[in-house]
Amino acid sequence: MGLSINTNVAALNAYRNLSTTQNDLSKSLEKLSSGFRINRAADDAAGLAISEGMRSQIGGIKMGVRNAQDGISLVQTAEGALNETHSILQRMRDLSVQAANGGSLNAEAKGNIQTEITQLKQELGRIADTTTFNGKKLLDGNYAGGTFQVGANVGETITVSVSQGMSAGSLGVEGVDVTSATSGVAVAQTTASAAGTAGVVTVAGTTDFTTLSEKFDGLSGTVALGNKSLDLSTVKFAAGSSASQRLTAIQDAVNSKLGTVAGGGNAVTVAATATGLTFTQQVAPTADNLATSKLVGAQATGADGAITAIDAAIKKVSSTRSDLGAVQNRFEHTINNLNVAVENLSASESRIRDTDMAAEMVTFTRSQILSQAGTAMLAQAKSIPQGVLQLLQ
Repeated sequence: MGLSINTNVAALNAYRNLSTTQNDLSKSLEKLSSGFRINRAADDAAGLAISEGMRSQIGGIKMGVRNAQDGISLVQTAEGALNETHSILQRMRDLSVQAANGGSLNAEAKGNIQTEITQLKQELGRIADTTTFNGKKLLDGNYAGGTFQVGANVGETITVSVSQGMSAGSLGVEGVDVTSATSGVAVAQTTASAAGTAGVVTVAGTTDFTTLSEKFDGLSGTVALGNKSLDLSTVKFAAGSSASQRLTAIQDAVNSKLGTVAGGGNAVTVAATATGLTFTQQVAPTADNLATSKLVGAQATGADGAITAIDAAIKKVSSTRSDLGAVQNRFEHTINNLNVAVENLSASESRIRDTDMAAEMVTFTRSQILSQAGTAMLAQAKSIPQGVLQLLQ
């Protein structure tokens, strides 16, 4: 290459390399000061997309852990209240056993026992009505399908239900009266729905149900017995069926869902009136029926009947507490699993996005040395054209 002064190629070359080194040095400084290998999409476009997806998962899982902890708190609130419900029922049973000792008790003594039992029944109702979590009642029998989002994605949920009411009526001990000479009941009659509201179940399409005329289109409402229920809207009729055939179809559907009593009788009998359909429950005074019936009535009276009814109520509370304990254990295992997932995903995201400080320091040192060398060489390159002056002397 000739000796020229208009274009200093060596200086241009040194400047280009120095600019590249300075750019690398600047990036190294940014990574070392931020701790991130990826500070903008240009640093690693694919890595940025992957790490952002992982960040979404990590954030969602961390929130899922908090949600699961809320679930544990709710379960503990309900279970803690049921602990006292159990204590009340045990006390009521002790009192009933005492009242059954008729050989040593007069009417006044039994009346005193019943006074305490009455107060305890009221307390059962108060606990059932006032046990809440964030404003939601837990023990009135209507907390069903409480869903907790315990994962980062749709569908990762745990459902908590407390469908058994814990008032004296729902537990079957409202009618307990140790002063009475009778024990149990032959028939308890009411109408009921899943919400526990007594009354007539409505029928869509007409207001006169005495004959269930042909204009009758369908049913709406629910009939419930214990833990079984029938959605009346699911009852189907054949085209052109008569009124009696339709009533029979309803009764068959009720029997299929709610069962029958010993001897083949209807557990719940349906009848048509001028204002709607009514449902009557036939209850034999057995421990099993007392344990499963949600329909209110003149329930177990007398000391013996009280013991039977309270035993059934204790079983209900025990079953509910067992379910809640199982759900709490599930929540705790879920939290452990989610914490492991957060740890592993965070490690994966770190490998993609975070700076390896040791490796980056090596790169920074190299760039720093090259920058110093490039600066020195650029100074040398600038002096090359000065050799022309020697030729001009």
